[in-house]
Amino acid sequence: MRVFITGGTGLIGSAVVAELLGNGHTVLALARSDASALAAEAAGAEPLRGALADLDILRAGVARTDGVIHLAFANDFSSPDALARAVAEESAAIATLGEELIGSDRPFVTASGTPHVPGRASTEADPAMTDGPVGGRGRAVTAALGLASRGVRSAAVRLPRTVHNQGTGGFAGLLTDIARRTGISGYPGDGAQRWPAVHALDAAALFRLALERAPAGSSWHAVADEGDKVRDIAAVIGRRLDVPVESVSSETYGPLGPIFATDQPSSSTHTREALGWEPKHPSLLEDLENIQP
Repeated sequence: MRVFITGGTGLIGSAVVAELLGNGHTVLALARSDASALAAEAAGAEPLRGALADLDILRAGVARTDGVIHLAFANDFSSPDALARAVAEESAAIATLGEELIGSDRPFVTASGTPHVPGRASTEADPAMTDGPVGGRGRAVTAALGLASRGVRSAAVRLPRTVHNQGTGGFAGLLTDIARRTGISGYPGDGAQRWPAVHALDAAALFRLALERAPAGSSWHAVADEGDKVRDIAAVIGRRLDVPVESVSSETYGPLGPIFATDQPSSSTHTREALGWEPKHPSLLEDLENIQP
């Protein structure tokens, strides 16, 4: 299958590209800069120059391929307005990609987030989160899944709060960056809230399986670790960086503060049983041992 991918040179995307190429697919990768284009070529993909906001370029990518995996996101969490702009840009891109696939029966795999369900681990049957700072992402993905009734084999791979590789990535990576900057490995509240996690290489395998096998309109959980307590995550970071570990204000995390403070474990039982997905790479707490002082 020839696959068009957005975000193909990021932490997750680069793993997905390698997974696709290693399993007989070819890849056309959206590249917003010369550096990204060179990285895509070095990985074995064909670059397509353009940014996520270039909707005509997205349409051209769809026209040249047999399926789409969408991963790109601006990842600007510096302010509520910046985050809102990133969500709006991605929502327009998802809508455009989906519209171009209508009536084709081609696969369209989008990245989403595992939902928060009070009192228990969320499952694949729970609806996407459509409120809060990133609720717009959930609404865009929900609309994409709705295209199942219009001839699109759409599927969502829901990613946990931390997708990691070699000690970097996701919410845990943000905690590490803040600890380096402030000299404190902090956590919001009492740190008992749990965050699910997955290694990027395991997540990549699920994106491929969803592309190849997922029924139209389905959601899947790329969850290897159902939920690590945030204070346990912070403890490893503090030990690796040799800085104190303590509770800090949720305002430390800007617009992500309310999400950081939420207990949000998640299950992948259905995903493992239905798609035969089985995580094989190190857990988050094991992987954080790769953090260098």
